[in-house]
Amino acid sequence: MPRKTWTLTDVAADVYLDQISIGSEDLGGAAEGYSVTKRTLRGGLRDGVDIVEVDNGQLWFTVVPTRGMGIWGAVCGDVHLGWSSPVDGPVNPAFVPLWEPSGIGWLSGFDEMLVRCGLESNGAPEFRPDGTLQWPLHGKIANTSANQVEVTIDGDSGEIAVRGVVEEARLFGSKLRMVSTISTKVGQPWLTVTDEITNLSSEPGELELLYHINFGLPLVSQGAGVIVPIKKMAPSDAVAAADIDRWNVYDPETPGKPEACFFFDPAADASGQTRALLRSADGNQGVSVKFNKQQLPCFTLWKNRQAAADGYVTGLEPAINYPNRRSFEKEKGRVATLAPGESRRFEVTIEAHPDPDAVAVAERAVASIQGSITPKICRTPDPEWSAT
Repeated sequence: MPRKTWTLTDVAADVYLDQISIGSEDLGGAAEGYSVTKRTLRGGLRDGVDIVEVDNGQLWFTVVPTRGMGIWGAVCGDVHLGWSSPVDGPVNPAFVPLWEPSGIGWLSGFDEMLVRCGLESNGAPEFRPDGTLQWPLHGKIANTSANQVEVTIDGDSGEIAVRGVVEEARLFGSKLRMVSTISTKVGQPWLTVTDEITNLSSEPGELELLYHINFGLPLVSQGAGVIVPIKKMAPSDAVAAADIDRWNVYDPETPGKPEACFFFDPAADASGQTRALLRSADGNQGVSVKFNKQQLPCFTLWKNRQAAADGYVTGLEPAINYPNRRSFEKEKGRVATLAPGESRRFEVTIEAHPDPDAVAVAERAVASIQGSITPKICRTPDPEWSAT
């Protein structure tokens, strides 16, 4: 069986490939029409950023090892996944002022379709009593480069996997390793992110993790909708509460309108599987985010309603906690503890729906999960979920 692994980066072995292009002709086997290309971007804020472009014949996407194995964007036929950020990325982490005093320097590098928030912290910035920054917005993992990257392709099954190792570690601090595998299959409209996070320390470690998965124009526009199977939902604050009757519908671009977040306890099937569906205004296109509630029990819907120039975008965000300040989440028991050497595994699938029939299938899948469960919709923030 033709199966091969290419090492793109291995810091410990002093291996680094500046560029490589791999196709079916390089491996043989039954699978055809795919390619994997690695290159290094030059110029501006992207200077020195490594990207791995995967084309499985139906779905094209870009992995960014330099930015914590995030996924910059994806295209499936006419379905464009991702968004247009005011930030012209992907930005080299060297240019992201993560620890600027405001606590929101993270936003200077934010433009991916999928970006992880964590690992030590992942929510709103938090400050010490003297006003100094303790936890920056959304944590550090997205601005930490992988120290190992490899690509594995199975020429017969058509399975393609990009694997990266990212370590968020320091002396007198947490020591967490994330091994991320982003996989797909030739001719399929999906990709799956599988992350295994291990505590490398001889002492217990703490973990927060949120998958910030973002979509914008043209998929999201006035009249687009989102469908989530719900056990319970609540607005995150007063701004979201004012729009509670339109939480699942997207308004037009509105300059100056504040962002809104809605927190969910999603319904799931007997094995814990659940999904959220984003559907275009005409119902002809969509995308699903699929995950397991036993791994990722919390879900946040983020809506940024500003003009396109300012980042018109929505986020579908499965997580182990809600994106509040870290001390609040720890008080509520949503900061995970990993014993020395303990690992946890997380899996998220993004599946494009390029036509009305595929959208309808996804709608039925969400309806099946909802089943006979009556959703509890809170009209005001839940004090167990919101720090405001």
